[in-house]
Amino acid sequence: MAEFMELEGQDGVRMPWNVVPGTKQEASNCVVPVSAIYTPIKQFPNMPVLPYAPLRCRNCRSVLNPFSIVDFAAKIWICPFCFQRNHFPPHYASISDENLPAELFPQYTTIEYQSPGEASSVPPVFMFVVDTNIIEEEMAFLKSALSQAIGLLPDNSLVGLITFGTLVHVHELGFSTIPKTYVFKGSKDVSKDQLLEQMNFFLLKPKPPTGVIAGARDGLSSESIARFLLPASDCEFALNSILEELQKDPWSIPADQRASRCTGTALSVAASLLGACVPGSGARILAFVGGPSTEGPGAIVSKNLSEPIRSHKDLDKDSAPNYHKAVKFYEGLTMQLVHQGHVLDLFACALDQVGVAELKVAVERTGGLVVLAESFGHSVFKDTLRRVFRSEDKELGLSSNGIFEINCSKDIKVQGILGPCASLEKKGPLCSDTIVGQGSTSAWKMCGLDQATSLCLVFEIVKKEIPDATLQSSNNQFYFQFLTYYQHSTGEMRLRVTSLSRRWVAGPGSIQDLIAGFDQEAAAVVMARLVSFKMEVEAEFDPIRWLDKALIHICSRFGDYQKDSPSSFSLSPRLSIFPQFMFHLRRSQFVQVFNNSPDETAYFRMILNRENVANSVVMIQPSLISYSFQSAPEPALLDVAAIAADRILLLDSYFTIVIFHGSTIAQWRKAGYHNQPEHQSFAQLLQAPRDDADAIIKERFPVPRLVICDQHGSQ
Repeated sequence: MAEFMELEGQDGVRMPWNVVPGTKQEASNCVVPVSAIYTPIKQFPNMPVLPYAPLRCRNCRSVLNPFSIVDFAAKIWICPFCFQRNHFPPHYASISDENLPAELFPQYTTIEYQSPGEASSVPPVFMFVVDTNIIEEEMAFLKSALSQAIGLLPDNSLVGLITFGTLVHVHELGFSTIPKTYVFKGSKDVSKDQLLEQMNFFLLKPKPPTGVIAGARDGLSSESIARFLLPASDCEFALNSILEELQKDPWSIPADQRASRCTGTALSVAASLLGACVPGSGARILAFVGGPSTEGPGAIVSKNLSEPIRSHKDLDKDSAPNYHKAVKFYEGLTMQLVHQGHVLDLFACALDQVGVAELKVAVERTGGLVVLAESFGHSVFKDTLRRVFRSEDKELGLSSNGIFEINCSKDIKVQGILGPCASLEKKGPLCSDTIVGQGSTSAWKMCGLDQATSLCLVFEIVKKEIPDATLQSSNNQFYFQFLTYYQHSTGEMRLRVTSLSRRWVAGPGSIQDLIAGFDQEAAAVVMARLVSFKMEVEAEFDPIRWLDKALIHICSRFGDYQKDSPSSFSLSPRLSIFPQFMFHLRRSQFVQVFNNSPDETAYFRMILNRENVANSVVMIQPSLISYSFQSAPEPALLDVAAIAADRILLLDSYFTIVIFHGSTIAQWRKAGYHNQPEHQSFAQLLQAPRDDADAIIKERFPVPRLVICDQHGSQ
């Protein structure tokens, strides 16, 4: 595993097959698809940032990289993707094999370009969309968390506020003499034009002609925009006073009915307002939702309490009347947000479902953050919200307006991406006919991305026949190039370029090479993303059978055995943990939906789809560490046998961290031995798992739930 970690440390890429099967047939025999998990803007301490524009191939637009063949005498470089000969421009005149530009250094396969003078003039924009139809206690928790968050906003960022319950209230922060709001009916959707008309955007200037999208660039004056979006430093007082006076939704709720909540309309109003005021800038809608949507478009359940909220069984039987309508509405909203370049972040805090399953498409395609907790007072919500804005421990590095593109050798096509992005429908020779996730394109929009966002790219090998051996030995590399053009958290536009080369093998005797380059952790994560995707889009899909068949095919192709002798079977160490990962994946919350609501399943899958390999592996197979007096902390098997009276266990299942004290340890702790100076070593034993748990919590987003319990205790 160490060499794969090293590759990830250099380029942010993990591939299941680091030696690639060379033909279509070989690739399909390998079961796990040729794919890559790539973290586009992962932080690298020694990655150069070049202050000039990249040099591109005039034919395929790929960027000059260490795999290009360079003729220093003639000042020509040959593109490794399309073999086009390109001349160097005059300012590269002084290059030679002793004097290389940074982008040709062999160790700089990942590099960043920062074009001077391309910084965005629009500051970051945060639109808070706040649910007010929640109980007083929750309201108090939410208000305190929001006022903390507002204090942490960057001073130059623009802020807006929309509250909703039965009706949608858009607060005019720029009118400071008295609080002033525009109210919209929650039960019907408001078009962008109606919104602008009703909010008096065209009082001073005439309305632009029909067919023209109104926006900051063509007609909306900056004064009218400043009524609703103000710099954080100017409106902190106004915002805090609105929050202090914010009351629970005043409409009474009959005993046999749910609260009236128009989440869909509120999000639609927020999207239209941002689309009118700041199109194309890095804006985020932060939605704080405390219960199910029951009113207007996007409602997931009727107000009658006699109608239960949809379960997995209802979705399987197609007996959830609102589900498809709500998903269709949010798909429309997604297209609008992606077109505007804006992000939807969802903070859902309720004991009941709120509609995360329906909202999933909008959050995931815009690259939004998602947090699911039981209450606005829970540390999972409070700490995670603080982490979004604060940058002491581990900065998220929220970036925006990303465009992601792929170039690869002509024998490879792209089937699609599983992860937080939306297709830009850029068709071309690179696109495969088979579509996985966001496919049939070679460019994707990433409205929001951060340093941990990871995409799963799925490729298809299209080479049919095996060329003769002489040709294979001379030219046996496949090349990939990933381009990420994005707005850095500092506001400047950057281009991150990662170029990779992987050897391909085909024909007899290639099995050992394939095994040597197999990364079983990456393979397990790709299979997890694939099975989650198939469960969502394929009707009658049986995930357990699909995973079992995949595992059997891999073992029969790569295992060593004699026919009819089960005891002779053995797997290479390179593959030996893969069956264990599949065992845990079959039982994981991604595949087993029993005992989870559709909201929880959607939440787990959204996090799996945006995390890197190391974190995803913990979600599939939790880690268990044992602490005792006899030995240093050591990994333990996920088995009942790991429990012992004189041990402390630390279980990390990504979303929850459990510190479990054996019965003897718990008795000693209750007797207060750890406070006595002669039992210093016991105090250290108690503290060690706490320190390790704190270290994990510091690194992780969203913040996991911490459970501390004792053997035979109540938890």
